[in-house]
Amino acid sequence: MVDLSTNFLGIRSPNPFWLASAPPTDRMTNVVRAFKAGWGGVVWKTLGEDPPVVNVSGPRYGAIHGPDRRLIGLNNIELITDRPLDLNLQEIKQVKRDWPDRAMVVSIMVPCDEASWKAILPRVEETGADGIELNFGCPHGMSERGMGSAVGQVPEYIEMVARWCKTYTRMPVIVKLTPNIADIRHPARAAKRGGADAVSLINTINSMMGVDLDRMCPSPQVDGKGTHGGYCGPAVKPIALSMVSEIARDPETYGLPISAIGGITTWRDAAEFIAMGAGSVQVCTAAMTYGFKVVEEMITGLKTWMVSKGYERIDDFRGMAIGNVTDWQYLNLNYVVKASIDQDLCIKCGRCHIACEDTSHQAITTTVDGARKFVVKDEECVGCNLCVEVCPVESCITLVHQTEGVDPRTGLLNNRPYANWTTHPNNPASAAFKQAAE
Repeated sequence: MVDLSTNFLGIRSPNPFWLASAPPTDRMTNVVRAFKAGWGGVVWKTLGEDPPVVNVSGPRYGAIHGPDRRLIGLNNIELITDRPLDLNLQEIKQVKRDWPDRAMVVSIMVPCDEASWKAILPRVEETGADGIELNFGCPHGMSERGMGSAVGQVPEYIEMVARWCKTYTRMPVIVKLTPNIADIRHPARAAKRGGADAVSLINTINSMMGVDLDRMCPSPQVDGKGTHGGYCGPAVKPIALSMVSEIARDPETYGLPISAIGGITTWRDAAEFIAMGAGSVQVCTAAMTYGFKVVEEMITGLKTWMVSKGYERIDDFRGMAIGNVTDWQYLNLNYVVKASIDQDLCIKCGRCHIACEDTSHQAITTTVDGARKFVVKDEECVGCNLCVEVCPVESCITLVHQTEGVDPRTGLLNNRPYANWTTHPNNPASAAFKQAAE
């Protein structure tokens, strides 16, 4: 029997799937509908001080689509909740009372002064919410007001506000990090120094989706003008996964609980973030695209995969991938692979040859004995994987680890022991290089 229940910072939920910005319309009835669909928790759309902010009445979203119109990336220029604080607090209290087994985390954004945080925290705590998330990530609108990513880009501010919050509330404090920064480890370290219980990431990436070449303004446009916004959706997952991995393996933040966000659309996406150490996963764009019931596929898919692997609980595989993330300089430079084309699966489209011939190592033939045939030339192949990625037929091209004989490209044995750049004789900083120079 597979058990998906989670305990994140003492916050219990029946599964790790939390609806972020819950939901964009932030209405109590919609949160209830989400719980009925199976979501394990919500992070309530960011609250602010009264009077509430005012959102634009026109277009708030822009998108990038694939050839089949599937959503790849979404840009939004929406701000935090535009509903009164009291109304939000009343609804949060009611939902938590009616659904005590679901996680209820409240996102907050107020001016960067102690009095503002001190004032709002007791009001949120009174609702019975399980925790708070400090929104230090919004790259548009609120950042122009000295909040959002304007705070998240300054580690000293993060540490300061986190410390205020730990002083004025007993609830777990989660710091939501902005990806719009050079090194995600610095704000994460600051959050930990400030006493934060966890971090969540990533918030949206500062972006502009495109230019309307008829109106000559950015999209989306409001009365002929456009602005930068926050980028999210499946396209940002690789960036989010990398940043989560950096925090998960950083000696200064190792073990700091993480709520993962960024392009989580399927059960596999969730499993990857959990394998990288996430204790919960937050989803927004997928729900906006496919509706609340998308969580049913996520739950079923994750359970099915866990059964196939023999995992009974989320913790059985949580963090298992962290130890296999390394820096480039420690990769095994003596590991040799060659591409191999399955001739029975090959449809002779030639995409592998074109990609390799024009942009890689000219390692794939077009003809053999006068007939159209694509074969890898081992004497030229470096195992770069480009042909595998451009091939339209799944598993037609694979990489084969070479363990015997001599590599015809280099003339070196294929079974050489592990060696990395730190010891390579071409590295000016290595002892081998210095010895050769002498």
